[in-house]
Amino acid sequence: MAKTEAAEVLSIDGRQVRVTHPDKPYFTKQTKLTKLDLVRYYLSIARGALNGIRDRPLVLKRFVDGAEGQAFYQKRAPAHRPEWLRTVTLSFPSGRKAEEVVVDDAAGLAWVVNLACIELHPHAVRATNLEHPDELRVDLDPGPGVGWDDVRRVALEVKSLLEEIGLHGWTKTSGSRGMHVNVRIEPRWTFVEVRRAALALSRAVERRVPALATSKWWKEERHGVFLDYNQNAKDRTTCSAYSVRPLPDARVSAPLHWNEVPDCDPADFTVITVPKRFAEIGDPHANMDADAGSLDTLLELAAEDEAAGLGDAPWPPHFRKMKGEAPRVAPSRARSRAKAPLLVIANSPNKEAALAGLERWKSKYPQAAQHLAIDDVLIDSMRGRSSTWTRIRLNLRHVPEALRPPQETPDPDDDPTRKLRNQLIRKDRRQL
Repeated sequence: MAKTEAAEVLSIDGRQVRVTHPDKPYFTKQTKLTKLDLVRYYLSIARGALNGIRDRPLVLKRFVDGAEGQAFYQKRAPAHRPEWLRTVTLSFPSGRKAEEVVVDDAAGLAWVVNLACIELHPHAVRATNLEHPDELRVDLDPGPGVGWDDVRRVALEVKSLLEEIGLHGWTKTSGSRGMHVNVRIEPRWTFVEVRRAALALSRAVERRVPALATSKWWKEERHGVFLDYNQNAKDRTTCSAYSVRPLPDARVSAPLHWNEVPDCDPADFTVITVPKRFAEIGDPHANMDADAGSLDTLLELAAEDEAAGLGDAPWPPHFRKMKGEAPRVAPSRARSRAKAPLLVIANSPNKEAALAGLERWKSKYPQAAQHLAIDDVLIDSMRGRSSTWTRIRLNLRHVPEALRPPQETPDPDDDPTRKLRNQLIRKDRRQL
């Protein structure tokens, strides 16, 4: 006889949600949390979490081996799901379509967390209007060696700019090293237009604080805090408010009041501390939906940039070439190797394995390694069709030419997208 699977059945607003393997460890390195602990956390702040995901298609980012394991993205709704759980069909730039989950209540929230969704990844559209976002997303991504003070200063500059053009930004910690500023907008513009507005905002902030902020897409050109305008491209998602991040302390992407930003510390917001904070002060973003604004002024800024010769910026690599887009090639590849040499050191689904490969390279070339600056080490979290992987590159701009090693086979060299790319290349050749 098969062993009966351990489970705990929760009654949530009249609906039954079965939590399988409730005692399975999800966080073990610092904070100790089980799957059931995560479900209970989300139920304790459900009103706030639902404010960021309700009526939105949701990509399921699943950590089936816990926070320390490898995650994968599942766009399509599971075939076996409660009859009361809604879905909606999205189309993507690739031409593919997917039926995605829509979570509207606490029971649905518990159900997706039971699928090992530690983070929540909603799209920027409502289920009733899939082609017109109602949210512009400003993602502040600090580069290597950039401190938290600089992130906060750039966030406050974003706030100032938004207020000048009649928009209200709602800020939160990213749950990692950065911050997010979300802006409710009227659902009148396409994804292309919203991204264009976000790019104009990023460039405007860069002009205001050029020593702190950058809108440059290519990592080898960045400094300070990158304002990632491409988070507004169609099919992109970011973790929403109250999402738990897969860090040892079970840190949370915490909504803030703006007066908290100058003194806040992202380490203060965890699965342990946020429920108490929520019970005491409520949700700082509770009134967000009542504050939709217009993109007209940002689009006017975009038009001014274009008239001045500043055209479109690079799109994510899986998007088709867009009209007016600059050449989608890294500057180091466009220039001679002597001017901007860039080496690929490691590719791996396992970040620790990639970092170990970097250390092996440094041991092999110690003279070159001693010339590397912090921001010469480019650690990219690459997002494939259903999973993430780590690519490590080195910019040898500070290494004397005589000491620059050649490009070698990365170690390790496990790029999970290579097979798919080769298949597409073979398909294209057959069609010629």
